[in-house]
Amino acid sequence: MNSEIFGYAPDGQVVHRLTISNGPLTAKIINWGAAIQDLRMESHPAPLVIGYRDFADYPAHSPHLGAIAGRSANRICNARFDLDGTVYEVEPNFLGCHNLHGGSKGLGHHVWKITATGPDFVSLATVSPDGEMGFPGNLNVNCTYMLNADGTLIVRLEAVTDRPTICNLLHHSYFNLDDGGEGDVLDHQFKIAGDAYLPVDEALIPDGRVLPVKDTAFDFREFRPLRMQENGRQVAYDNNFCLAAARGPLRPCASVKAARSGIRLDISTTEPGIQLYAGNTMANDCIGLTGKPYGKHAGFCLEPQIWPGALEYPYFPQPILRPGDIYAQTSHFTFSREED
Repeated sequence: MNSEIFGYAPDGQVVHRLTISNGPLTAKIINWGAAIQDLRMESHPAPLVIGYRDFADYPAHSPHLGAIAGRSANRICNARFDLDGTVYEVEPNFLGCHNLHGGSKGLGHHVWKITATGPDFVSLATVSPDGEMGFPGNLNVNCTYMLNADGTLIVRLEAVTDRPTICNLLHHSYFNLDDGGEGDVLDHQFKIAGDAYLPVDEALIPDGRVLPVKDTAFDFREFRPLRMQENGRQVAYDNNFCLAAARGPLRPCASVKAARSGIRLDISTTEPGIQLYAGNTMANDCIGLTGKPYGKHAGFCLEPQIWPGALEYPYFPQPILRPGDIYAQTSHFTFSREED
């Protein structure tokens, strides 16, 4: 394990970058947002994730690249929710009226404490204090990244609270299995083990329906590319796929194949949902790991999570965490080559 100073947060705190390796994988993790800044696979010349070279671009421009999003990942409609009869108003940091990823000071913008390290793992921790961004309760969060010799990146997330609160965490890496983001990912082949998905409104907030994927552009039950047009336009995937009614044992949920590189990603998770995001709005002028800015669809996200919008719809799996309970998510991201 190697550690170096990567930059300084807006409040002056030092941001460290740690390098861990095992088997074919090497990962660089920064304690800003507990983010994976770089991920490499031996004999593959390009990075597997989207990241910035300059730390200053993370607090200024990053769309949660590689970070832990929360305490409430995804969107909260109208930036307010009712919990046990009390209405809480949270920061409306999305479109001026909704909450996204816990707000502008959510977990993805924390400088996390590095609590344990080894050659193949890093553990980090942070506290979201009572009232931060309007959320109730002190939320203590732990994140561990571990690399296995078989090419698996393990992400473990745990949290506890001292008051009833909302806790829905996700790991927000953007992947590109071909060229590190120089081109787009629309021709990657995707398979998602979801028979249903959540349609969204114009603000990308679930509208309450749970619809079957059959005979729709959201049917990824067999391998097919992201490249899919409706009404002459590329489908802007940013939807939750429904895997189960509740958190459960680790189970396979998605796979992605890149024909040019031969690299395959297989994902397993304990979570009841997984968000597919096709990098629809990620283009900016920041210099990426390849030495160039990223364009539209340069990376994709597959993010295990509790279904978003759940507080509006009690028949969704719920993100409520109470004192004495432990939020615990485990997700595995396994990289291999098709010829292996």
